[in-house]
Amino acid sequence: MAKRLIPLFNRILVEKIVPPSKTNAGILLPEKSSKLNSGKVIAVGPGIHSKDGKLIPVAVNEGDTVLLPEYGGTEVKLDNKEYHLYRDDDILGTLHD
Repeated sequence: MAKRLIPLFNRILVEKIVPPSKTNAGILLPEKSSKLNSGKVIAVGPGIHSKDGKLIPVAVNEGDTVLLPEYGGTEVKLDNKEYHLYRDDDILGTLHD
């Protein structure tokens, strides 16, 4: 049975992007060469309410590639895949081509 996790409030479900360990030609890359702590947004919560009751939406959308902090987040395993939950204000930025 496949499970679907929908985050609450201003939380974001992210699947971390693992950089390749070798090139297409088979050359092994050093571990530190392309270590950028990034991930793909899988699901987002609706947002959080301000003190006056207005809904403040989450700053990212599903499918965005985001820059993650080195530490933090809550690890979640669904269907043998590893995901992480972050708060909206923990995300450092979005990455674009």
